[in-house]
Amino acid sequence: MKGFSIFIHTVFQGEVPSIYDGKDQPVVYATRKEAERETVEFAMERMQQFLDGEREFDDAITVEEYVVPVERQPDGTLIITNSEC
Repeated sequence: MKGFSIFIHTVFQGEVPSIYDGKDQPVVYATRKEAERETVEFAMERMQQFLDGEREFDDAITVEEYVVPVERQPDGTLIITNSEC
């Protein structure tokens, strides 16, 4: 299955998916736009938490997630690809 996933860079694990479904599998979106919209919704939620006094400013405005094209393997793992779907 080809699509797009939202990743984050971690110090110890490197690039890892940041959104998982209820089955502990990384979420794969059908289109880049769909994944980008999800990333924006997360950012807006963090900003609202800042406005509500629940999060610090720097943490609220920092967007670390990014969208990459992926291909899900039969075992559920993701491979980052260079091609758009």
